[in-house]
Amino acid sequence: MAEPSIFTRILQGDIPGEIVAETERVFAIKDIAPQAPVHLLVIPKTQEYRDVTELAAGDATLLAEMIALAKRLGREHADDGDFRLIFNTGAGAGQTVFHVHAHLLAGGLGEKSLVGE
Repeated sequence: MAEPSIFTRILQGDIPGEIVAETERVFAIKDIAPQAPVHLLVIPKTQEYRDVTELAAGDATLLAEMIALAKRLGREHADDGDFRLIFNTGAGAGQTVFHVHAHLLAGGLGEKSLVGE
């Protein structure tokens, strides 16, 4: 069995993290290094899937649950309800934790903010 990911450790209470929402199979936390006024992570409780492509192939219902929670959080946390949902897939794309998760960003985002550094 793989070592628990940082997200699993937060969920278990082993390390601090601010859980802002939780369902039976998904939870959301505040990002510790926010890249926007609202920056939340939406995470399945299982660490079975490394990235969104594995999750989509293995459990599309769980992916849909992540999106549903993201939609609810967008309505609750974004002033206008608009948000960006990002899944990094692979180290070259910026993924640093290989436990699938989505970044929910909101507040003052513009199309130009999609350009990489």
